[in-house]
Amino acid sequence: MRPRRLLDISWGEFDAMSVEQKAPYLVQSDGTPYHTLFAQQFDLALLERLTHLATEIRGIAKTRAGMGFLRELVCHKRAMLYFSQPSSRTFLSFLSACQILGVQTGEVRDTSTSSEFKGESREDSVRTFSSYFDMIIMRTPEKGLAEHTAWAMSNSERPIPIINAGSGQDQHPTQALLDVYTLVRSFEHLGGLRNRTVVFVGDLARGRTVRSLSRLLTNYPNIRQIFVAPAPLQIGEDVLDNLRNKGVTHYCSDDFQAVIPEADAIYMTRVQDEWDKQKGDSARIDIARFHFGLEQLKLLRPHAILMHPLPRREEISTAVDHDPRAMYWRQMRNGMWIRTALIAMTFGCDKRIHEYHRQNL
Repeated sequence: MRPRRLLDISWGEFDAMSVEQKAPYLVQSDGTPYHTLFAQQFDLALLERLTHLATEIRGIAKTRAGMGFLRELVCHKRAMLYFSQPSSRTFLSFLSACQILGVQTGEVRDTSTSSEFKGESREDSVRTFSSYFDMIIMRTPEKGLAEHTAWAMSNSERPIPIINAGSGQDQHPTQALLDVYTLVRSFEHLGGLRNRTVVFVGDLARGRTVRSLSRLLTNYPNIRQIFVAPAPLQIGEDVLDNLRNKGVTHYCSDDFQAVIPEADAIYMTRVQDEWDKQKGDSARIDIARFHFGLEQLKLLRPHAILMHPLPRREEISTAVDHDPRAMYWRQMRNGMWIRTALIAMTFGCDKRIHEYHRQNL
């Protein structure tokens, strides 16, 4: 059966679909991602393929010969890093991933320096990029823009894949992928990512990383999810509805101290005050009870891990950084490897990586 394609439907039809209905239109004939827009595109089988590929790549990259092999894989490809929303970690992570695979890059990080400043639409800007590049990795404050760009590119004379590096307050699928990869690696010698409790803390209402990771975790068996936040920042009903529909055990709380001993992983987040409707709205919310310091560390189980998508503010004390359970710096490095794996899979060179790993490691 021929895969469904964005070329087959209008933007209005695609836009009206649920995320689950959209997912089949975003894959290649072998089931791997073409456009990566949503966390919901990834089922357990695909997540296992991708995390395994990332681990193979990081093993290959430990030698000079291995790095030489990786850099030759897609050195004929070019990627545009189109970041119209400020970013350093995600940008550098994708840039490093491209460099590992030999992908040449261009960048637009300030739309005031592009023709958008002259009034050009973002769709026209992206169509311009597609004339020069083979992939667009985009980060935008505008909800739905990555989806529309993917549809537009699929219906252009030169289709190219789109990777969503953060879209509005809604989705950040590759952050969720690196978070899952961090969890997988953290528990690989402790029974795997199953029968665990993950606690999300902080600004859950506006944290797109939490929304995306919560959805990905529903692919793993018996992952209980706890959401800890002050009432104005508590997780949205759409996320809770998704967990109810999938039969995932979960609950909401405002008592951080009480849930720490239950956690296998704690996922801290900062206040997302850049989304305040009026400046200063977030400052009026008391978040002091939702910080993690040395006192909270005493309550954390020996095998548990502490995560953060970064950047952080005062929600995690720097005094915690040297504890082996503090995973956020390794988490950031994991992002480079999982994004390398995603780009490799999108460009169809994963089989060559498997073969090199089998023969040389």
